[in-house]
Amino acid sequence: MAKYTVHKAASRGYADHDWLKSYHTFSFAGYFNPERVHFGALRVLNDDYVAAGRGFGAHPHQNMEIVSIPLEGKLAHKDSTGSEGIIQKGEIQFMSAGTGVTHSEMNGSATEAVKFLQIWIIPNKMNITPRYGQMEYAVNDNEIKTLIQPETAEGTLRLQQNAWFKMAKFDAGKETTITVEDPKNNGIYIFLLNGSIEVDGNQLETRDAIGIWEAENVTIKTNNKSEFLVIEVPMNQN
Repeated sequence: MAKYTVHKAASRGYADHDWLKSYHTFSFAGYFNPERVHFGALRVLNDDYVAAGRGFGAHPHQNMEIVSIPLEGKLAHKDSTGSEGIIQKGEIQFMSAGTGVTHSEMNGSATEAVKFLQIWIIPNKMNITPRYGQMEYAVNDNEIKTLIQPETAEGTLRLQQNAWFKMAKFDAGKETTITVEDPKNNGIYIFLLNGSIEVDGNQLETRDAIGIWEAENVTIKTNNKSEFLVIEVPMNQN
C-alpha cells in the first residue's frame, strides 16, 4: 500500500539574509528538523530568492548532485572545471561535484532578483570526476516533460543516481497518472510550483509538496491551472 508524507509550504524552514531569502523543505544550514532531513536520495530542496547583483560566491562541494531550476530572472554559474553559463526560466543545470569542485551561483542581473530551486541529490557512486551540464526545455500545456533521467538520452540530462526529474503543466479540471519508473526501489516527490492539485486525495496548494513511496503510480487532479515538479529517487539512501 502506498505511503505518503505531506509537506505544507508554511512548515518549511526559512532564512532571511536580506539579499538571500530561502525556504528549506529539508534540514539545511541553520534549519534542522529531525523528521525532515531527506526523502530517500533527495537531500535538499531550497526555494531561493537572490537580490540583484548578489549571489553565492565561490565555495566547495563534493560527492553531491546539485540541480538548479530558475523560476524568474537569471542565474550565472561558474566552477573550477571551467564550466560557466547563464540560465533562466525554461532552462535547467546540474553539477556532479564528485571528487570536489568549487563553484559560484550569482544573480545574472544587476537590476532584477532571481528566484530558483536549488536541489541536492545523494549520488549512488562517490568520488566520480566532476561533471556539469545545462539545457533548455519547454513544457506544453497538459504535458509531463522528462528533464533528467539515469541514462544518457537526447533532450535530457543525467545525474549520478537512479533519478528522474519531470516538469508538468496542466489546465484546470485535468486528471493524469504518473507512473513510477522504478517502483521497487524509488519514491516520487511532487513539489507544486503554483496552482492547486489533488494527489491521491491529498490536497496541495502553491509550494506544498508530497512524497509517495511503495506505489506504482499516482493520480493527480488539477483544481486550477497548475505547474509542478516531480522528482523520483531511490528510497534506501540515508
